Amino acid sequence: MKKQLFIFITFLSVTSLLGGVFLDFINAKNEGENVRIEWKTSDEKNVKEFVVERKTYQGEFNALETIKPLGSNSYYTFLDQNAYKVTDVIFIYRIKIVDYDGAISYTKEVSVSHNISGVKRTWGSIKAMFR
Repeated sequence: MKKQLFIFITFLSVTSLLGGVFLDFINAKNEGENVRIEWKTSDEKNVKEFVVERKTYQGEFNALETIKPLGSNSYYTFLDQNAYKVTDVIFIYRIKIVDYDGAISYTKEVSVSHNISGVKRTWGSIKAMFR
């Protein structure tokens, strides 16, 4: 019996399909005492909501905010204004994509090393009391 060798080549594209969403990118970056999470979609079908989630290296993901979809070719941004409460930590973020049929998918995880001085953290807590 002759053995046949099959070779499959997969090309990775910049856009990935997650549930009913073609995701162009997701990233997270420090902005002072906050962390900004950004993502862009090129196509959205059957998407009910996006849920921004965060965890620390040893922790579990927690939902921070639910965002309604804007439609295809949309840019989203979320400012994590509670990041200043924890210092010297690596935050890991992802977006949970919930479809109308109940299907759930997740973006890749992005991480940010967030280091705020004690003085800045205290000032941030004082400001939060007056919001």
